[in-house]
Amino acid sequence: MEEAEFTSYYGRPVVKAPVWKQPDVPLYLFLGGAAGTSSLIGALADVTGRPGLRAVAHRTAAGAALASVGWLIHDLGRPERFLHMLRVFKPTSPLSVGSYILAPFSALTTATAGAELLGWFPRLRRVSSALAAVFGGPMTTYTAVLIANTSTPSWHEAHTELPYVFAGSAAAAGGGICLAFAPLDEAGPARTVAAVGAAVEIGTMHRVESGHGLLSEPYRTGRAGTLLRLARGCTAAGGLLAPFTRRSRVLSVLSGTLLATGSALTRFGVFDAGVASAKDPRYTVEPQRERIRAREAAAR
Repeated sequence: MEEAEFTSYYGRPVVKAPVWKQPDVPLYLFLGGAAGTSSLIGALADVTGRPGLRAVAHRTAAGAALASVGWLIHDLGRPERFLHMLRVFKPTSPLSVGSYILAPFSALTTATAGAELLGWFPRLRRVSSALAAVFGGPMTTYTAVLIANTSTPSWHEAHTELPYVFAGSAAAAGGGICLAFAPLDEAGPARTVAAVGAAVEIGTMHRVESGHGLLSEPYRTGRAGTLLRLARGCTAAGGLLAPFTRRSRVLSVLSGTLLATGSALTRFGVFDAGVASAKDPRYTVEPQRERIRAREAAAR
């Protein structure tokens, strides 16, 4: 007799789909990553004597960080809920640790951008810039850990690759935005960061889309598949244009726009893929059955 096909009770999902809102959370993921990379570029520009790039990077980091907090608060519903997240520090919770990364990072980038804009306290600005850069690295990846540490099948299965996807995507976005607005003769670090980030994002995203059997399917199909194909095209085009932007403002803006757009589409695509995998019980039960069969085979 053939094995019975799985159907859940009344066709309902086995795990609860994320209740996070669109576009609030995907924009929060995108803007936080772009802010983290921009703060790192700003600190690097400060050390290497590139005042034009430094100003662009600090303003981008502050603006993106504050916008990221705004979208997070909008998703939470009430501003005080964000403050309640800071009442407890729980090292085993990515959400708790992330809150203690986002809060000081936003304050430091805002202070740095303010001092940069007003021309006040240059020494303190350098200190706050360096401290913001310390939090900038975790800003690019903690959200990947946050979503992978859930029961959402396609997010959890790709937990080893998603931090690299988000880091590459953040580098492409932050580097691209700084490349678009910085003086051409100072944009070298942003250009390099953007091109490397684009390559990392495309390479690791390919692994997510093809390396996990059935659980890679939501990344290739439906709305998520469409968004991720568009993201790959924008990121690849922007990354390929980046080396040719040394003398052209038009190409710099075009490359930066494509890279930032590709990064945003990647976040929306990954978010949609996770939600789709949670809503279809097949993505929960069939991998469980495969793991059981593998254990039984190994035991025999």
